[in-house]
Amino acid sequence: MKSAKLFLALGLATTLGLSGTAIVNADESREVSNFLMAEGGEGGEGETKLSPGEQANADFQDKMSNEELLSELQNGGYVIYFRHAQTETDYADQTKADVNDCATQRVLSEEGWQQAISIGDAFDAAQIPIGEVTTSEYCRAWETASLAFGQYQKDSALNFLPFEDYTDEQVEQMKANVTPFLTTVPENGTNNIIVGHDDIFEAATGIYPDPQGMAYVLKPDSNGGFEVIANMLSEEWTEL
Repeated sequence: MKSAKLFLALGLATTLGLSGTAIVNADESREVSNFLMAEGGEGGEGETKLSPGEQANADFQDKMSNEELLSELQNGGYVIYFRHAQTETDYADQTKADVNDCATQRVLSEEGWQQAISIGDAFDAAQIPIGEVTTSEYCRAWETASLAFGQYQKDSALNFLPFEDYTDEQVEQMKANVTPFLTTVPENGTNNIIVGHDDIFEAATGIYPDPQGMAYVLKPDSNGGFEVIANMLSEEWTEL
């Protein structure tokens, strides 16, 4: 079961519970400062105590079966947010990384390359139509998109902010940056793909996407909001 896989992936000694339907309205103000991990920054997994965002990720329950989800995705109309695939190491590099120089950043590991390729193969096999593919400017994000989908466009709005510890204002800024991507209805018969990072997704949804390669499927509501429908580990796409 997915909950068991998430339990193992997080390496936690905790009991997983149920959560309600996650619905986010872009026009509503919500308290998001507590959603991010105490140390801030992209990366930094391995804590034994769950942050609220990690708990939301562990507790999340899909709103559809695999069969229903596949049928819906084949018809289009969804936004799929991927956290980039597995990197060589996992540490917060946002204060030192140059987006134009991969040598200053965490990069995909061999496992990450294989994750991305298998995701793309699964989309092809399942005949899931793809519309716009947008990534952050960081190498691990656009490399994931390139390997999986063969196309992408970079957008700085999907970058995490270059600070170790985020203030409430910085969290709100990341939320404002990413929300338009999550609320845009894709072109008819397609699904939009976003490849980004953990903290910026958490800023908008309260969910910390873990592990690397995790995806969340969202349904824009045409009114500036969206519903979080399902999450998918990188290997689960082949199970569709």
